[in-house]
Amino acid sequence: MDVTDFPDDLVQTQAAWNAAYQALAAPRPRDTTALRRRLLRLSVRLWRRPYWETVPSVPAARTELRHLARAHGAVRAA
Repeated sequence: MDVTDFPDDLVQTQAAWNAAYQALAAPRPRDTTALRRRLLRLSVRLWRRPYWETVPSVPAARTELRHLARAHGAVRAA
């Protein structure tokens, strides 16, 4: 299995995690408790995914997923 063959829902979850993280990192974020809870829920979804048992190098795959989700986010923002 190629490292870039991520399930769509996994990429979407990572993109949602990125968005929540950016919202929390913004100056004077609103509703920080809700954002932190969302980050925790999304983190659990990302880390507990059975997909990670199928890849040979999990750290490399996670890094690739983060890059892919950022690229998708940049395309959507444009």
